[in-house]
Amino acid sequence: MKKITILLTFLLSSHLLADVEKGKAVYAANCAICHTVNGGNALGPDLNIVSYTRKKEDIAQYAKDPYSLFEKFGYSANAMPTLPLEDEEFKDVADYISSLQPFKKWMKKKKD
Repeated sequence: MKKITILLTFLLSSHLLADVEKGKAVYAANCAICHTVNGGNALGPDLNIVSYTRKKEDIAQYAKDPYSLFEKFGYSANAMPTLPLEDEEFKDVADYISSLQPFKKWMKKKKD
């Protein structure tokens, strides 16, 4: 049983790493022109900060349809274009962005 658990864990983590690598390629080809990772000056927000403050599903949703969601996400305007990506590419890039920051804002323990 232990061998099966280890194998399943390995397979799942391998799949996730593959999605992250695919997402990194999508980022490099489509997002890096406007977004930095871990500092720098660019038109869009640094994706390490995005990773800290947004859930993976929200990142994919916003990347897919930024014009309808910019106000919901707290932005006063939207400069992000609609990207001609497939659904799987939006998911992969969201996996990559989410992987940048293992600790998330919503993980903080709230004080009573």
